Amino acid sequence: MSDASLPASKGFKSALMEFLIVALIGGGSGATVELLRPATIAAQTTKDAATPAAPSTIYDLPPIVTNLGAPQDTWIRLEASIVFDPKVLVHPEAAAGKIGDDALAYLRTVTLKQLEGPVGLQSLREDLNERAATRSEGKVRELVIRTLVVQ
Repeated sequence: MSDASLPASKGFKSALMEFLIVALIGGGSGATVELLRPATIAAQTTKDAATPAAPSTIYDLPPIVTNLGAPQDTWIRLEASIVFDPKVLVHPEAAAGKIGDDALAYLRTVTLKQLEGPVGLQSLREDLNERAATRSEGKVRELVIRTLVVQ
């Protein structure tokens, strides 16, 4: 019995030692990251406090409903808003009209495959933000997607 249990106990002991070494390395790494993190947060908070945020206004775009580029029988409804500085963009309704028309034309070219998953949604956000900035000549800070339904 002692001969049969000897190899099993050596295997268990070496596995336990390996686990403890990995746990100590992980714990040390986590502690190091945690020690460095408060200084980064404090520096960011100081930087944010030094530069006051510019005033922003939100303007809701009319809902956009269209079919996707592929498959043709798939419909999309997008409700979005634009964020802008009222001192820079005096007539947001004109910019919203241009941005809405451009978003409609863009959504007609998008495929369902391009919208799948978090990466697809992030790409859509980036593309719409880029188009909003272009159509408003840089006066719109961001296009915020409020609702997105694909059916």
